[in-house]
Amino acid sequence: MSKFLPVFAVLLLSGGAASAQVPAAPAAPSAAPALLSAPVAPAGDVIETLRASGQFTTFLRAADLVGLTAFVKARPDITVLAPADAAFAALPAGEMDRLLAQANRAELQKVVLRHLINARVPFETFKGAVTSAPSMGGETIELNGDAAPTVGGAPVVQADVMAANGVVHVLGAVIRPPAS
Repeated sequence: MSKFLPVFAVLLLSGGAASAQVPAAPAAPSAAPALLSAPVAPAGDVIETLRASGQFTTFLRAADLVGLTAFVKARPDITVLAPADAAFAALPAGEMDRLLAQANRAELQKVVLRHLINARVPFETFKGAVTSAPSMGGETIELNGDAAPTVGGAPVVQADVMAANGVVHVLGAVIRPPAS
């Protein structure tokens, strides 16, 4: 494991890093610059920030359908690994419709929880390193802060959107479940 793993343990045990507001940092190097129509800017809490951007309707709909929106809004320190709408559109044909079906809500909930970390994890925490953090779904998510950053294998399109209750990292893909 990485020398940065203890940082995540401290973050998780302390409930996250200090909640001081920090201006949004420059975006991390982008693997898919055309993924966003405009950079994401803080606009209140993490949910309000995603809504204000208008580029995360699928992720927000999924969170609503599985009853996690109010939970995420209430967290004082959270990291949202937010796939943009274009990332969901890149899933195999029919996959999103299948996940949104009532019969698959438990699986959809796992997808949403895989994109949440119960602590503020700013990019500087893993910049230049490879480490991991537990998602709220119980899976370990790899955080790769190398020259082309990835989270859970998904490219980081924009890092460190500092919202009132956490941080948003915009992803260029949906984090897939770990191989069994």
